[in-house]
Amino acid sequence: MIALTSFRIAAYVRSHRVYQALLPILAMLAIVYATRAPKGEEAAVLTDSAVLIIPFLAWSARSLLDTEPDQQRVISATAAGGALREQAAGLLAALVTSLGFAAFAMGWGLLLGLSATPSPAVLAMGAVMHGLAVLAGLALGALTSRPILPSPALSFMALVSGFLTMLLVGASPVYWLTVPVTAWMKAAGTGRLAAELPHLAAVSLGWCLLALIGYGLLRRSRP
Repeated sequence: MIALTSFRIAAYVRSHRVYQALLPILAMLAIVYATRAPKGEEAAVLTDSAVLIIPFLAWSARSLLDTEPDQQRVISATAAGGALREQAAGLLAALVTSLGFAAFAMGWGLLLGLSATPSPAVLAMGAVMHGLAVLAGLALGALTSRPILPSPALSFMALVSGFLTMLLVGASPVYWLTVPVTAWMKAAGTGRLAAELPHLAAVSLGWCLLALIGYGLLRRSRP
């Protein structure tokens, strides 16, 4: 499975699909960190970065999972020892790639976007936020990948709609009905992220896990 994971990451890079996510991420970071955040706003700015990178991470995961032609995916499943191992290798490859993008985004913010060095507590919260963003992007990208939504148009609309749903529902009293990304930003902006992080992280992890389980169940009936 590790060999298949490495193969998929290499194919994603060699096909130049990696630039479809990298270039928009660079543009987003340049805008978000056009001016350095004032002292005391480190948690809010890092959380904003984590939220805004989610659709690009979803696009990256979707593109990586779609790199292989359908026939090659069937061959990979046979070589890996079953469909479950093939699916796990794809998700692991997408996870590794998304972690790389998220680490790059957070590193950019720490080096070029903040006026003061954040405290260890704020640094840890920023890392957690970007980690949750990786899982949210992975789940959204997997559910909009070609095996689930063969139509590129429907896939793109579902990806955008999924992220917009996170933003809109996350801003409502029933924020727990989705990954509450807007609630992340509200908590960080009001200085309550440390207090609310356990609850927000639990809700976010729960929805990401359900989405990935749904992806696995849907893939059982699709090659």
